[in-house]
Amino acid sequence: MSRAEQPSRRTLLAATVAAAVVGPSLSVGVAHADPARPVDYHAWTSYRDWRTGAALGTRAVAGTRPGIVIADPAGTTEYTDPHTGTTASWEYATWTSPDHTLRVPATEVVASWNAHTPAGTWLQVELHGRYSDGTETPWYVMGRWAAGDQDIKRTSVDGQTDGKSTIWTDTFAVDDATSGLRLVSYRLRLTLHRRPGTRLTPTVWRLGAMGSDVPDRFTVPASTPGLARELTVPRYSQEIHKGQYPEYDNGGEAWCSPTSSQMIIEYWGGRLTPGQLAWVDPSYGDPQVDHAARFTYDYQYEGCGNWPFNAAYAATYENLQGVVTRLGSLTDVETLIAAGIPAITSQSFLKEELTGAGYGTSGHLMTVIGFTADGDVIANDPASPSDEAVRRVYRRREFENIWLRTKRYNASGKVVSGSGGVCYLYFPACPSARQRKALAAVGVR
Repeated sequence: MSRAEQPSRRTLLAATVAAAVVGPSLSVGVAHADPARPVDYHAWTSYRDWRTGAALGTRAVAGTRPGIVIADPAGTTEYTDPHTGTTASWEYATWTSPDHTLRVPATEVVASWNAHTPAGTWLQVELHGRYSDGTETPWYVMGRWAAGDQDIKRTSVDGQTDGKSTIWTDTFAVDDATSGLRLVSYRLRLTLHRRPGTRLTPTVWRLGAMGSDVPDRFTVPASTPGLARELTVPRYSQEIHKGQYPEYDNGGEAWCSPTSSQMIIEYWGGRLTPGQLAWVDPSYGDPQVDHAARFTYDYQYEGCGNWPFNAAYAATYENLQGVVTRLGSLTDVETLIAAGIPAITSQSFLKEELTGAGYGTSGHLMTVIGFTADGDVIANDPASPSDEAVRRVYRRREFENIWLRTKRYNASGKVVSGSGGVCYLYFPACPSARQRKALAAVGVR
C-alpha cells in the first residue's frame, strides 16, 4: 500500500475534480469527447515528431530510437536544489512541442517521459495549456528528473496554481470541474541540463501526456469476460522490505509502486547488475526492489508513488518504454494481456470491497497479469506477506469497480476520490505488430 494512512494527492483531488457531477463544458475551441473513452494520450516519439518542435539549443537524432539531445546550449542557469540547498550552474537547452488539441477536453493531465540522463545531466518537463474560456495557464513544472540522485534530487514542485487549476504532485487538475472549465490544448517543454564545459547530454525518446475527463462515478458498468490467459510475471512482496531504507518513504510498507514496476520490468527482461545493487544491504532479499524505491523516490512528495517517475524509471532499462494513461475497462486490459502486455493499476478501497485482499487502502498499485476462465482478475499484489503469496485472484466486478471509479466512501463515510482507471504500461521500445495493435486499441501510440 502507498501512504495508506495519510491524505494523498488523490484524496486532495477529491475536493476539486471529483467533488460533484460534472456540468456542461464551455464552448470556446472544444473538441467533442468520445463518451466511451474520455481519455487522450498523445506523445512525441519519432524523428519527424522531434523535428516539428521548437528547438533552442537542441537537435533531433535519428536511429532505431529517435530522440532529442543538447546540440549547442542556449545558455547557463543556476539551480538551487530545494532538498540539498546546493546551488550549481548548468548549461541548458530547450525543446517545445507543437500545440496539441485534446480530443477530450480535460479536467486532468498527467505528463510522462522516457529518457537517458547520464551522470552530470538532468531534465525538466513543463506544461502550458489553453482553457475552454480562451485564457491560458502559466508554464507548470510537471517534474524535475534524473535517473540517478547524485546531481539533483528528482522532485515534483508544490504550490503551482493560477486560481483555475493546480498541480497536485504529478497531476494537472482543473480546480472546479463543475464549472465546465476544461483544458482544450497544451504544449510540453523540455529543458535539458548538463555540467558546464562538458559534452554530456540527456536523450529523451518519448514525451507525452494523458488528458482525461472521466465522469464522476461511484460505480462503473460491468464488462463481459473475454479472455482466459495468465502471463508469467515475477512475484515480489513489498512487505518483506518493511523497515528497510526508511528515508525512502518509510521502507517497504509504502513501496507498492516501485515493487509493481520492478515486477513488470523483469517480466520484460530488465536486470540490474551486482554493481548497481552493491549499495543495498546484502542481508536484504530482493534488493532490486530497494533499488526501484530509491530511484523512483520523489523528494517533494516524500514517496515512491509519483506516476511519471515510475514510468521514467522503467524506461531506464534497455529497450523498454513506459507511459502513464487511463484505461476504460477490464476489456482494455484483456486486449493488452492477449498481446503479452501486463498492466499496473491504481486503486483504493475498503477491506470489504475487495474479497480476499485482507486490507483496505487509500491508494495502492498492483499488476494485472491475466484472467481466469470465469473472467476474474489474476493480480500480482505486492501487499502480500511473502513473494510466494503475491499471486492473487480477485473478483472481476469488485476489481473493475475499485479501479475505474472516481468517487468512493472511506471508512469514515466521507466522499473521497478514486483513480478513474489510471495505469502504468511498460512495453518494448520496438513492440511487435501485435503489441502495437493492442497498444493502439487502448489509445497508446
